Amino acid sequence: MKLGAVVLTMGNRPDELRALLDSVARQRGDAIEVVVVGNGSPLPELPHGVRTVELPENLGIPAGRNVGIEAFGPGGSEVDALLFLDDDGLLPRDDTAELVREAFAADPRLGIISFRITDPQTGSTQRRHVPRLRASDPLRSSRVTTFLGGANATRTAVFQQVGGLPGEFFYAHEETDLAWRALDGGWLIDYRADMVLEHPATAPSRHAVYHRMVARNRVWLARRNLPAPLVPLYLTTWILLTLARRPSRPALRAWLGGFKEGWTKPCGPRRPMRWRTVWRLTRLGRPPVI
Repeated sequence: MKLGAVVLTMGNRPDELRALLDSVARQRGDAIEVVVVGNGSPLPELPHGVRTVELPENLGIPAGRNVGIEAFGPGGSEVDALLFLDDDGLLPRDDTAELVREAFAADPRLGIISFRITDPQTGSTQRRHVPRLRASDPLRSSRVTTFLGGANATRTAVFQQVGGLPGEFFYAHEETDLAWRALDGGWLIDYRADMVLEHPATAPSRHAVYHRMVARNRVWLARRNLPAPLVPLYLTTWILLTLARRPSRPALRAWLGGFKEGWTKPCGPRRPMRWRTVWRLTRLGRPPVI
């Protein structure tokens, strides 16, 4: 199985980027083809053989990663699967690529593998980085309904069947949008605790646009993918959860503005999932109302 890797960067972490690329080069088995996409920024000097794309402006995370996919041909067709890795991450083990190959070879329906993210200083995994509701045990691998955008491996056949990440989203929830489409297309998603990416522990709210885009994209996610009766149920649940978390007044104001924007701006094509996919999500422990 031929593997490629997509790394998106803003050009502000050259040392971490180089360390990540070195960790990819150390993987056992056949060499991994790598593309680094400069998302609105020039790229630093990179190792020989690394493909590069410099975008004139920041297109956002999903659109930037889509550019990386297409750097391997239409839908990434030059390779069988792609690793998506954050530029300040690191693969601490040299057998991760081999584990990815073995997992995909063992199950032809497996479309996406979500890695376990650990903090390099403490070895801990943040709860939000375990892509399931029962997240108390990050060392337990399981079948899941979404994945981590900067720490995963995805078959390129998934992109060729259901399309790429939703570029309109810019940031937040783009992984779940792709995951729902992949599940509706018959693919499976696994969380693998033995496939590790080291990444410093962070808070998602460090991004200035976090609250607005989380709310806007939550609405877009529902409008694009859910059967009509589930749209109000899903969004009502998330309104209540947001209020229960007692956000600050500025954060709530930004969230409400994003929620309104989600209804007033176009979100891309609507392709509601089949009811059998709703049932699959429910059986996997995350019905699409939460």
